[in-house]
Amino acid sequence: MVATVQRTTLEKKRKRIPLSKRIWDHRWVYVLMFPGVFSVLLFHYVPMYGIQLAFKEFNFQLGIWGSPWNGLDNFRMMFDNPMFMRAFSNTLIISFGRLVTGFPAPIILVLLLNELRNKNFKKVSQTVLFIPHFVSWIVVAGIIFNLFNASTGIYGHLWRTIFDTPAPPILTNADLFRGQLYISSIWKSAGWGMVIYLAAIAGIDPGLYESAELDGANRLQRALYITIPMLKFAIALNLVLTLGSVMDAGFEQIFNLYSTPVYRTGDIIDTFVFRFGIVQGRFHTGAAVGLFKSVINCILLVAANHASKKLSGFALF
Repeated sequence: MVATVQRTTLEKKRKRIPLSKRIWDHRWVYVLMFPGVFSVLLFHYVPMYGIQLAFKEFNFQLGIWGSPWNGLDNFRMMFDNPMFMRAFSNTLIISFGRLVTGFPAPIILVLLLNELRNKNFKKVSQTVLFIPHFVSWIVVAGIIFNLFNASTGIYGHLWRTIFDTPAPPILTNADLFRGQLYISSIWKSAGWGMVIYLAAIAGIDPGLYESAELDGANRLQRALYITIPMLKFAIALNLVLTLGSVMDAGFEQIFNLYSTPVYRTGDIIDTFVFRFGIVQGRFHTGAAVGLFKSVINCILLVAANHASKKLSGFALF
C-alpha cells in the first residue's frame, strides 16, 4: 500500500515537470540517440513515399508523383512472370537452408569456446572467428573464384595435375551453388553471430557451474542443463529476427557469386529486382516486388514472435 502511494506521488511530481525540462535534464541521452533515430528516419521512413510506385506506371518525365495509377497491374505482371516465381521459390529455399545450416553454428561455437580453459587461446580464437565478418563479400567472392575456378583456380590446377583431365566446374554448377552459399555464409557470419551469446554467457552466475561440478556433472551436462537454458532468450530473439528476414536471402553474397548458369537455383527476389526493375528501368515492377517481399517479412516476423511467446515465453513485442 505504501509503495503504491509513493509511486503515485512520484508520477504526479513527474507530470508537473515540463517536457522541455525533462529533455534538457537528459540532453546527452538524446544526443546519443539522435544519430540512430535520424538514420532510421532517413533510410527507412522517408523512402516509404516510393511505395506508391508499386501501384503506378512510372514515367521519367512525370516523376513519381505525376506518374499515372495502374491499380494492381504491376502485381499481376509479377505473378504472371515465371522468372519471378522461380526467384520466389529460390529465396525461400535458400533462406530456410541458411537457417537450418547457419543458425546453430554460432551456438555450437560459443558452447565450444565456453569450455576452453586457456584464456589467451580463447581470446585469440574469438578474434580469428570475428575477422571474416569484416571482409566484404566482394573480397570473399574473389577468394572463392581464385580457389575453385575450374580453369585458373587452385582447384583446377590440382585436378589437372592429378587426373590429367579438365576439372569439372564447381562455381557454374547450379546443383552445387546453394551449398557454396551455405558454407561461405557460415564461414563469414558464424563468428560474429556469437556476440549476443557470449554476452548472455557472461551474465551466468559461475556458482551454478561450481555447484553442478560438485554434484558430479560433467562438461556436457553443464552445457545442456546450465548454459543452453540460460541462452534460451538470446536464441529465441535471434530466431524471431532471422525468421522476420526470411525474404532477404542475401543479395550481396549471391550477386557477387552467381552467374547465368546458376540462375535456376541461385536467382532470388533481390537479384530479380535488380535485373528486371533497375537494369531494365521497370522501377514500378521492382517497387511492387519489394512491397510484396516486405509484407511477407512482416507477416513472418509477427507469426514468429507470437509462436516464440507461446512456446518459450520470450517475445520482442
